[in-house]
Amino acid sequence: MAILLTNGNVYCDRSFQRADLLISEGRSFVFEKPDLRHADRTIDCKGKIIIPGLADVHVHFREPGFSYKETIRTGSAAAAAGGYTCVCTMPNLNPAPSTKEGLQVQLDLIRRDSLIDIVPYGTITADQDGRSRLSDMEALAPFVCAFTDDGRGVQSGARMEEAMRLAKSLHRMIVAHCEDESLLGGRAVHDGVYAKKLGIRGISSESEWRQVERDVELAAKTGCAYHVCHISTKETVEIIRQAKKSGVDVSCETGPHYLVLCDEDLQDLGRFKMNPPIRSADDRDALREGLADGTIDMIATDHAPHSAEEKSRGILDSAFGIVGLETAFPVLYSRLVCRDRLITTEKLIDLMALAPRRRFPLPGGPITDGARADVTVIDPEASFVINPSGFRSKGKATPFEGWEVQGKVQMTFCAGTPVYEVEQ
Repeated sequence: MAILLTNGNVYCDRSFQRADLLISEGRSFVFEKPDLRHADRTIDCKGKIIIPGLADVHVHFREPGFSYKETIRTGSAAAAAGGYTCVCTMPNLNPAPSTKEGLQVQLDLIRRDSLIDIVPYGTITADQDGRSRLSDMEALAPFVCAFTDDGRGVQSGARMEEAMRLAKSLHRMIVAHCEDESLLGGRAVHDGVYAKKLGIRGISSESEWRQVERDVELAAKTGCAYHVCHISTKETVEIIRQAKKSGVDVSCETGPHYLVLCDEDLQDLGRFKMNPPIRSADDRDALREGLADGTIDMIATDHAPHSAEEKSRGILDSAFGIVGLETAFPVLYSRLVCRDRLITTEKLIDLMALAPRRRFPLPGGPITDGARADVTVIDPEASFVINPSGFRSKGKATPFEGWEVQGKVQMTFCAGTPVYEVEQ
């Protein structure tokens, strides 16, 4: 079926232009005056923006092994509803993708159930524990986007160096959840304002930035491409900034919640608990500065669904993790673009759609004539209140519940196939 999107503002060549977009046989074609006879369906996109499908390099879809939290089907439906056409799934699964046999279980589920493109990670260590021997990286490399033990930091510098050297030889990146377990100091929340209010020791910033510091040095030594997950501290921003100036092949991501919240906003609810934790106002402001100046390369959601029971135990005892695919664009567009004017719409699109594809081997990319039609249509003026009961994800825990935001996804196309359309 050929679908014509008329009167929209199409983002191509790094700017918006008023044009019509024909989606036919899985490809996109930009026209000033298209021939309507070639379309089976015409959709008026007046007032809408038409952008490349978003890409998220950090999601947890929980299947195989934990399908009561999320499945490939529900996770990909949530992604499509959020405007995403490609995501990278983290390896904390059962079986974990530490061998080709373990990975194949996930690949078969993706092939059967996914609505969008999913490119999985392989683990760094065999037991995905940050301590054991290396995984079967050579067998995994052709089928994964990179290697990570997300959820656990690789505790041994020698093991990380070994992993980097092997990953480099396989032309794959090491992607690190940086957490030195000997430096954690506390639990549940950042060691700051809210921890003091609760009268507990919180999680130290040093547990993150010390391991980033170590790994940056190892990346410089080995020449391995290195990417840091969900950075949350001001020290991490500065370490990465200086590493880039020194020519280290390093990139990083942060999440929406770290950019718009701080620990003064926390409540004793499971939907405010994630790892790393939401940190201080100073950390938030440093992340925003790093986003604006290019130190932070991209935004990822760390979409991490849990059951309602697992998130019902308050901030101290609930499981770590929140959902984010269905809220990321409107939250960031509302706060960073419209309200605070920290970045432009064009910059946000780059951070959420194009930068991930420049760094990772992912399908999709800019909207150009004849390119694969991974396209998202958004109404930038449409406002709504975030209500988790309407999420496609099985997970409902979000710190943005009840927020009024704008920038509503209207349609998502993956390889030319409509995978989401807003209910009228």
